[in-house]
Amino acid sequence: MTTHHSGAHARADTGAGTTQNTPRRRTIASFSNYEDAERAVDHLSDNKFPVGRTAIVGVDIRMVEQVVGRMNWGRAMLHGAATGAVPGLLFGWIFGLFDLINPLVAAFTLALYGLVFGALIGAVIGAITYALQRGRRDFSSVTAMVPSRYDLVVDEEVAEDALRLLSAMTPAGGGK
Repeated sequence: MTTHHSGAHARADTGAGTTQNTPRRRTIASFSNYEDAERAVDHLSDNKFPVGRTAIVGVDIRMVEQVVGRMNWGRAMLHGAATGAVPGLLFGWIFGLFDLINPLVAAFTLALYGLVFGALIGAVIGAITYALQRGRRDFSSVTAMVPSRYDLVVDEEVAEDALRLLSAMTPAGGGK
């Protein structure tokens, strides 16, 4: 965790969208992980600071694509089936509720049919999508946006109060 509590590291952040109605903000601390930034805001809140005048800003964001496995016909169809099953289940359940005689039984029955039908359609779409890629992307992945640091910014008018409160905060792991 890198925190900047001194005036040398604090700077005015006007931001691109600053207007006359938007207060000027100042970075009062920087953290290497979100949990520490969240803990700092929680500390401010515990000390009756107006946390509505704060923001946690992710800085230097980069996209990280984590490869989770090799893609093959089975995985493509399984992923498609799972993707199609959920909306199928929901649509079936909703349409079943419109049955005037026995809406609970109809909702359950149509939800089950929707789950199966959605899974089948999803598996077919997954297979078609995999076939159209022709081996160009034989892996599955999860994409996330990851900042290099998290800045805690506050309105300029309350920045000194926030700095004072944060200077009294115990280090991470040193109690609440």
